[in-house]
Amino acid sequence: MADAGITVAVTGPTGDVGRAFMRALERSRDVTAVRALGRREIDPASEGWKKTEYLRGSVLDRDAVDELVAGADVVVHLAFAIMGASGADGNEVNLDGSRNVFGAAVRAGARRLVYTSSVAAYGFHDDNPPLLTENVRPRGTDAHSYSKAKAAVERLLSEMTIGTHTDVYTFRPCIVAGPDALMFIGSIPYVQLGDKMPSALWRLLEAVPVLKPVIPDNGISFQLVHHDDVAAALRAATLGRGRPGVYNLAAPGTLTMRDLAEDLGWYAIPVPELAVDVAAEVAARLPFIPEDAQWLNALRVPMLMDTAKAQRELRWRPRYGVRETLRATIAEARASQLLR
Repeated sequence: MADAGITVAVTGPTGDVGRAFMRALERSRDVTAVRALGRREIDPASEGWKKTEYLRGSVLDRDAVDELVAGADVVVHLAFAIMGASGADGNEVNLDGSRNVFGAAVRAGARRLVYTSSVAAYGFHDDNPPLLTENVRPRGTDAHSYSKAKAAVERLLSEMTIGTHTDVYTFRPCIVAGPDALMFIGSIPYVQLGDKMPSALWRLLEAVPVLKPVIPDNGISFQLVHHDDVAAALRAATLGRGRPGVYNLAAPGTLTMRDLAEDLGWYAIPVPELAVDVAAEVAARLPFIPEDAQWLNALRVPMLMDTAKAQRELRWRPRYGVRETLRATIAEARASQLLR
């Protein structure tokens, strides 16, 4: 049975998952108070947060974190530096910031600690099983700083909470999408690499209106999950449903880059698998590699997850299928003029 009348402390409330999760907490009758810590200057009332006290600060500030978690029944850690994860600042936020949050939660005697990791924590390895279950060890991938950092934070979480009385829930969602999560659109290979295309090709594309943007497709399938469905799983853990542990999250169904191109109204061009392998290997060896280029590793092998455990233990039922999630993301990206 879920707990009632609880106080929840949240880091990273304004991120892709954070906003959806805050809405879920505000709607929950079992949650009486929420405290949230973020770097942005926001007005809780303008966000529709009626039972939330917002603290402006950083997870690197131990005093701010201690203030956040004091008296909280549940601590939910969402703060994570994504695009800057390869730099010193990103590593500091991800590792030192997480250490501050985990330590404060344990010292404060929080009943539950909920952390959002990623499918990337498993690592992009050729020997991964065809379908990843929660029993697969998160190894990360050194050439992909986001993947490496997610695996490192999971190890840190395990080390800091073993033998404590705090129940730990770790979620590994696949690519998070939806109207509040437009970063997925920004990671599409054409969008990121378009300004690096040869100028002659750019002139051709501009001069011939019938030509549409092109996405490389090597046939690898991938998953998406709607941010509202991630928020629903987080809320279930916050309320104490299911057993503590690790949970995969993904919407029903899979996509390929060809499916993505179809919904965008673009073209997909078959790319030999070897070409992706070579490009990713070259990118891994270059110094100061840009963060977006490292995602080439994600196209090398399938990263498909089994979500039966979340459905069984948490009674998690995603409201949005993978194609529905994709189309909602594209519609918002076009409304926001991120896409033409």
